Amino acid sequence: MTAPLPEAMFIGSEIYRRSTYGAVHPLAIPRVSTVIDLCRAMGWFAPGQYRTSPRARPAALRAFHTPDYIAALQQAEAEQAVSEETRARHGLGTLPNPVFAEMYRRPATAAGGSLLAAELVARGHRVFNPGGGTHHGFADRAGGFCYLNDPVLAILALQRLGCARVAYVDIDAHHCDGVASAFQGSQTVRMISIHEARRWPFTGALEDDAGGAALNLPVARDLNDSAYALILDRLILPAVAGFRPDAVVLQCGADAVAEDPLSRLALSNCAHRDTVRALAALCPRLLVLGGGGYNPWSVARAWTGVWATLSGAEIPDRLPPEAEAVLRALSWQRQRHAPRPETWFTTLADAPRPGPIPSGLRTDLARLEQRLRAEV
Repeated sequence: MTAPLPEAMFIGSEIYRRSTYGAVHPLAIPRVSTVIDLCRAMGWFAPGQYRTSPRARPAALRAFHTPDYIAALQQAEAEQAVSEETRARHGLGTLPNPVFAEMYRRPATAAGGSLLAAELVARGHRVFNPGGGTHHGFADRAGGFCYLNDPVLAILALQRLGCARVAYVDIDAHHCDGVASAFQGSQTVRMISIHEARRWPFTGALEDDAGGAALNLPVARDLNDSAYALILDRLILPAVAGFRPDAVVLQCGADAVAEDPLSRLALSNCAHRDTVRALAALCPRLLVLGGGGYNPWSVARAWTGVWATLSGAEIPDRLPPEAEAVLRALSWQRQRHAPRPETWFTTLADAPRPGPIPSGLRTDLARLEQRLRAEV
């Protein structure tokens, strides 16, 4: 008799350890591999909890991406070069989306992980795929470090598997432009995005409701834990609960944490764990994805803490030597001479970062709450 699967599942792959976008790219840092190593050092993978991500086949990717784009991506990997026409048409071979050795296989693995996760979530599990969350990919174009859009593929798969109504929550510092484009005007997908104002890709304005499908909240720089807690309580949770979803997908980008170099927000990683905990209480079918995050220590600590929350593990005040060694072994060329706080090596959970709540945030929340009331 086959043993039942654990309630919480983690999807990973060794491809993230041995591939890189290039030495000077923000994604030159190890991320998923460090999370896997930390979870193993902590003993946080029970039998059956860790699943190796499959690589999505082209036929599965065509649920959202065009055949021409998939072919161009595969060709670029095979030839390790792109023509000017391909660069202009599909956004491949650019500074944000460079040609590199695994430029098709790596994102196809992330997509395969999210498709496997959708199957598990549809069966009632909570799943974390930290390699996923590539929310800037378009049907026929790469963008923002994203070659494929695994959140869109996962949502479409969930709907095919019987989860007709899906809530998508995105707390990455950057707006989810690819997801918003895919579900413009949808009545079965609700998108809620919290992102830094006046930050690339410069979409997701407060007034932009994606044809009634989205609630966008651009926030000012220096967003702190107190302000985020208000957003969670007054916007994210009511919007999800009111939609009555069959499943929830959370893009849990770590670039909103204070130490990230590609945003100017000031959250602790408590915000990520609080969001996971609250959404899991609302809906048992929860898929958590990675996303942005460009400081190797803050990404690893945030996402390992996310897995602890999702799986019910207790985060210690101080890491054991095996886990501490994983964090001390990391390096970061981008800021190689900057000081490293000792807590980056010895803890997972940040100290909370409370602060004042801007009056403008309260005003924006009131406008979105009014929009929610109008839907009832």
